[in-house]
Amino acid sequence: MRRTGRMMPNLTHFAVATALIALPATAFAQTIDVAALRDAALKDELAWDITEGLTTEVGPRLAGTEAEARARAWAVKKLTALGFSNVRDEPFDMKTWVRGAETLEVLAPFPQPLRLTALGNSGATPATGLEGEIVYFTDLAALQAASEGSLKGKIAFVSHAMTRTQDGSQYGAYGAVRRSGPATAAAKGAAGILIRSVGTDYHRNPHAGGTGFPDGVKPIPAAALSIPDAEQLERILKRGQPVKVRLTLTPRQIGTTKSGNVIAEVPGSDPAAGLVVVACHLDSWDLGTGAFDDATGCGIVAAAAKRVMEAGTPRRTIRILWAGAEEVGIFGGKAYFDAHQGEKHALAAESDFGADRVWRVDFKLPDSAKAVSERVASALAPLGIARGRTPAGGGADIAALIASGVAGIDLQQDGTRYFDLHHTPDDTLDKVDPVQLRQNVAAWTAMLAVVANAPEEIGSTK
Repeated sequence: MRRTGRMMPNLTHFAVATALIALPATAFAQTIDVAALRDAALKDELAWDITEGLTTEVGPRLAGTEAEARARAWAVKKLTALGFSNVRDEPFDMKTWVRGAETLEVLAPFPQPLRLTALGNSGATPATGLEGEIVYFTDLAALQAASEGSLKGKIAFVSHAMTRTQDGSQYGAYGAVRRSGPATAAAKGAAGILIRSVGTDYHRNPHAGGTGFPDGVKPIPAAALSIPDAEQLERILKRGQPVKVRLTLTPRQIGTTKSGNVIAEVPGSDPAAGLVVVACHLDSWDLGTGAFDDATGCGIVAAAAKRVMEAGTPRRTIRILWAGAEEVGIFGGKAYFDAHQGEKHALAAESDFGADRVWRVDFKLPDSAKAVSERVASALAPLGIARGRTPAGGGADIAALIASGVAGIDLQQDGTRYFDLHHTPDDTLDKVDPVQLRQNVAAWTAMLAVVANAPEEIGSTK
């Protein structure tokens, strides 16, 4: 079911404050009607067009595969047709993992199949499967406390208690079950590991996601159970009898392949003023079509950049970064930083949290740009967006830029239902609410119009 979009605030309430956000006249900045651009973006269709096109004409886009290569070709063609400049694919090499067969059967005491999916970089079982007894841990801390060698020949099962939040903040804590749980279990001698999916839905859909094994730790078969199946396994275990399962996972590493970042620009009039990078990631996990994560993000940043471009030449060059291979290790973000860290970046921002409405804006700007943040906050207020008190942290693909001192702005999206869809077969176009998607475009358009034309020096935050 498509979620109904929330009503937008009455823009006339803010007419006096934001009808015209005039920038001081300089050789490089024009007076621009930010409010008019913002309000027009509430009727945007381009972000939907990009999201629909990418998910329909390419579909799932697992990093390093032929599907991701097709997505890059699609992106170059699309961004070129939209009139952006300097459109190119910047390739890089990566080691690529692909999934195979995925099944789990409870053999005793209550035989039945359960639904699961392999975690990225999972090791493989024999083709005939791996049989073993389940050892249950209520959370990652309990697994970490297990004695060395205590899991030899066993299959660990780790649960957790992630719940919905508007800001998605629980993902950082509970995502550790997926990120480091398999390596911990392997180091303790486990033959395999199952985790409760890092998500909040109750569909019988497992959540994919990457894991990692440090040097010296041999990868073991690692998979996520759908939440209903994880709870089913817990109930079976609570009956007090030994639980034996057969786990079959046959993923494989296929060697070094190509991924890449697709880049496009809106050239500015003042190269010395620095670049404004607006990012998303082009790759996706392979269970759904990657609509929420992150085709919508790519649609949002491109649609906003095009609107600012059509309003006239901005002072700063706007650079669109559709990053590759984010899901499997942020390889695109790292490749971008390595290739472009020597250029002057004024500010970076990323859309990678679905497409539900923006509700808060966070800033990480130098003192010299305090007026910029005030103008952005003023322009966003009519959209129901409040100013936060937390410094902007940036998204995964711009994290290296932010860490290096580049200023950042986070347009925080409502994440209440994000982890119902994240990395699942349910991440499909029908889950995108067009009204909320347009509110995102309006917010990004307003932010970009102010920042790209700001006469102030934005500079480094360090």
